[in-house]
Amino acid sequence: MRTELHRQHTSAIANVRNLGILAHVDAGKTTVTERILYATGTTHKRGEVHDGTTITDFDSQERDRGITIFAAAVSCTWAGHRINLIDTPGHVDFADEVERSLRVLDGAIAVFDAVAGVEPQSESVWRQADRHAVPRIAFVNKLDRAGADLDTAVASIRERLHVVPLVVQLPIGHEDGFTGVVDLLRMRALVWADGSGTYEEGEVPDELRDEARRRRRLLEETVAELHAGALEEYCARSELSERTLSAALRELTRTGEGVVVLCGSAYRNRGVEPLLEAVVAYLRVYSGTIRKGETVLDVGARRSERIGRILRVRADRHVDVDTAVAGDIVAVIGPKAARAGATLCAPDAPLVLEPPTVADPVVSVAVEASRSTDTERLMAALVRLVEEDPSLAVRTDSETGQTVLSGMGELHLEVAAEKIRRDHGLELRVGRPQVAYRETVTRGVSGLVYRHVKQDGGAGQFAHVVIDVEPWEDETGGNAGAVEFEFRSAVVGGRVPQEYVRAVEAGCRDALLEGPVGGHPVTGVRVTLTDGATHREDSSEMAFRTAGRFALHEALRSSAMVLLEPVVELTATVPDEAVGGVLGDLAARRGRVSGSTARAGAAVITATVPLAELFGYATRLRSRTQGRGTFTTRATGYAPAPVSG
Repeated sequence: MRTELHRQHTSAIANVRNLGILAHVDAGKTTVTERILYATGTTHKRGEVHDGTTITDFDSQERDRGITIFAAAVSCTWAGHRINLIDTPGHVDFADEVERSLRVLDGAIAVFDAVAGVEPQSESVWRQADRHAVPRIAFVNKLDRAGADLDTAVASIRERLHVVPLVVQLPIGHEDGFTGVVDLLRMRALVWADGSGTYEEGEVPDELRDEARRRRRLLEETVAELHAGALEEYCARSELSERTLSAALRELTRTGEGVVVLCGSAYRNRGVEPLLEAVVAYLRVYSGTIRKGETVLDVGARRSERIGRILRVRADRHVDVDTAVAGDIVAVIGPKAARAGATLCAPDAPLVLEPPTVADPVVSVAVEASRSTDTERLMAALVRLVEEDPSLAVRTDSETGQTVLSGMGELHLEVAAEKIRRDHGLELRVGRPQVAYRETVTRGVSGLVYRHVKQDGGAGQFAHVVIDVEPWEDETGGNAGAVEFEFRSAVVGGRVPQEYVRAVEAGCRDALLEGPVGGHPVTGVRVTLTDGATHREDSSEMAFRTAGRFALHEALRSSAMVLLEPVVELTATVPDEAVGGVLGDLAARRGRVSGSTARAGAAVITATVPLAELFGYATRLRSRTQGRGTFTTRATGYAPAPVSG
C-alpha cells in the first residue's frame, strides 16, 4: 500500500509544472498568460490588456495602468499536466516581486519582443533567474509586428544574456503575413487560421524546405557541441534522431547550458500550443506535500502555525482543496506571524531557505493623513503595506517628525499610496519625491586614534582603537558607490581580542548610518583596525563598539567625502522627428547619451541619467512626442552628485 501511494504521489508530482512568465514591460507576457489560459480551456474568452479584461491583472490599478504590478498565480491543465503560472511584473520598480516569485519556480518562460529583442528589464529578470538557477524557455513574441525579426531577437539573446539559444522553430511569413511556424524537431508546418486559435499541421512549404533543413542541421550541431550523448550519436550517424534531440534539449534546459527558443504572436493566438508542449517536455519540479489541518513550523518566527485552509489560486479567485503537492501554488489561511520570505516546514524537519534579498529603496515621499483623526489608521495601513511588500520602508524623520515612505521608484510609491486610498479608505497627502542619497570617501585617513574612557562610579569602560579609513574599491579598481563596507583587522600579538574586534566592526557599521556631508548613509568604505589596547577590568564589547562608532565618525569628518546620487540607464523609443527635442531634454536633465539605434521609423536612445532628474519625465516625453514616445529605466548604481552653490 505504501509503495502504491508513493507511486501515485511521484506520478502526481511528475505531472505538475510550476512556471513564471518573465519579461520586460510591454513584451506581452500577460497576453501570453491569457492565451495559455484560453488554449487550455481554463477561460472561454480571451482577456485583453487594453480592455482591462485579463484574469491575472485583476487589481484595479493594474487595469487602470495597463501593466502588471503584483505577481498573480493561475492554474490550468494541458496534456494531462497541471500547469501553475505566475505572471510577474515587468516594470523595474517591482523587481522585488519578481525576486520573491523566482524562489518558488521550477521553470520560467522568458518573453521577448520580436522587434526590440532583449530589453533592459528582460536582461535584469534573466540575471535574477540565473541567481536562483531557474531553467528557462524563451518565447519571441509579436512576430506579426512591423520590423519583427526572429534572427535579430535571437542574436540579442546570445549577445546580451550570454547563453546559447537553441532555436527549434522557423517562422512562416513575415510581419503582418506571419501565419505559423515550422517545427524543426518533427520537420512539420503548423499554420494558424485567422482568429481560430487552433493550427493545422502539414508539410513544410516548398519555399522553406531548404532553409528548414539548414536550421535543423545547425540545431543538431549546436546541441552535439553541448551534450555528450548527442555528440556520440552525431559522430556515428552525422545526424540526430528526434528522440535524442528532444532528450538533449530537456537536459540542456535543466542545466542552463542552453535555452530553447520558440516564437509566435500571442495576441493573434499563434504559437501558444507549441509553447505549452515545450513546457511539458523540457521543464522540471520539486517535491513535498501539505495537508489542511497540519501544523507547520515557521522557522524564522520560531513558532508553530496551523494550516486552517488551503486555497488553489486563480488570480483573485480561489477554490478550497484538502492537500497541495510539489509545484502547487496555493494560498493558506491560518498562519498569523508568517511574512513575505518566511519558510514553513515540517516541525520535525526544520529547514530555512535563504530569505529573498531586498534592494535598498532609492526614492522617498513624505505621507500624512488628510485628517488628523486618521493618523493612527494611516500608520497601521503603512505597517500592513510593508509586511506585504518588503521592498517598501517606513520611517519617521528625526528632524521634521514626518512619516517617510521609501520604495524602488516613483511608480512604486504612487501605487503604494493609491493602495492605501483604495484598500483602507484613507485620504492622504503625499509630498514631492526625494531620492536616497549616499556618501562615500574619496580620500581617507590613516592612524586615527580614539580612546573611550568612562568612569561614573560604577563599572568603568575602556577601549583604545587605531583605524585606517580608505575608499573601498572593487576588483577592477572602481568604486561607483556600490553598497559595500569592508572591515579588516591587522592587529598583532592579541592586543585586541577577537570578540572586541567584532565589536569594533559593529560600531563602525553603526557609524555608517549617518555621514558627515548631509546625514546620509555612507557606502564604499574600507576600515582597517591597526592597533588597540584593553583594560583588564574595564574593557567590554560595548566599550569597543562605542569606540568603533566614534572613531569612524571622527575619521569620516577628517576624510574627503563626496555626495552620491542614484543613476539609472534610460532607454527611450521615440519617433524620428522627435529625436532632437528628446536629446536636448535629456541633456538638460544631466543625461549622458551612450547610444542610439534606428528601428522602423523610430529611434531607440540609451542614456545614463540621475534619478532625481526623471521625476515627471513620463509626462514630458509624451508631450514632446505627441504621445508616441515610451521609456524604461534600469538602476545602475550611484555616481557623484554635483556640488551645489
